[in-house]
Amino acid sequence: MVRKIFEGGMGIVYEAEQHGTRDFVKRIAIKVVRQHYANQKQFIENFIGEAKLVADLIHTNIVQTYHLGEARGVYFIAMELIRGVNLEQFSAQLVDKRRTLPKELAVFIVSRVARGLAYAHAKSDKDGKPLGIVHRDVSFKNIMIAFEGDVKLSDFGIAKARGFLVDNEGEVVAGKADYMSPEQANFQITDKRSDLFSAGVVLAHLLLGKNIFKGPTPEESRQRMMNLPIPDFREMDQRVDDPLNEILHRSLARDLNQRYSNADDLLYALEHYIYHSGY
Repeated sequence: MVRKIFEGGMGIVYEAEQHGTRDFVKRIAIKVVRQHYANQKQFIENFIGEAKLVADLIHTNIVQTYHLGEARGVYFIAMELIRGVNLEQFSAQLVDKRRTLPKELAVFIVSRVARGLAYAHAKSDKDGKPLGIVHRDVSFKNIMIAFEGDVKLSDFGIAKARGFLVDNEGEVVAGKADYMSPEQANFQITDKRSDLFSAGVVLAHLLLGKNIFKGPTPEESRQRMMNLPIPDFREMDQRVDDPLNEILHRSLARDLNQRYSNADDLLYALEHYIYHSGY
């Protein structure tokens, strides 16, 4: 272990060194279960399920998993080390420096998230059967920006996927209240379109510098997800033009039939927006 990187309610992430023969050294991240959760069977099953699921998700926009291990009764996941910050930290730096994120960069960041989601949503098992992966926690904390410029989606800990994780969907709310889809907020069964709503929330947050769905309490945020009228973003930020406003509204459509049907469609819309006139 080299140093502690992040400490959350359920686990701790460390920077560590992996040693091999002939002085081989690789810097990695180690995600360790907090002792409080070490004896909770369902939590451990989901932790193991997350590792098994993400182990086969090999994509430039998804944090890669290398190994699942156990030491002295404590489970850990060895992962790709991202030298960078998550969007929550990135946003805080912008506020501290009184800087505004260029809209093209905001769109680019979310396009990389959409690219990672498109890959995950399309993933099949060894027999070719779709896994039906839904991340369910696309949010500022779970999107990393490497100092080299890569954008990485992380933490599939509450994702749902056939055969990998214990799922109580419809009985409990999974995800962060101020980024979850209306279906999640209303205890409904979700599909891949739920992640696209969350990506829309992330895009709006990056553009406006605030999350319009965030309330003083998680319950208030949940209610806003289900009931807050989706605004005309052109009136909230003069940089938002008609095409970008349309992308936001389609991403944030509460009617599933009006929302983007898959991440590839969202990806195309975002990339067309920033690249249609050339580099």
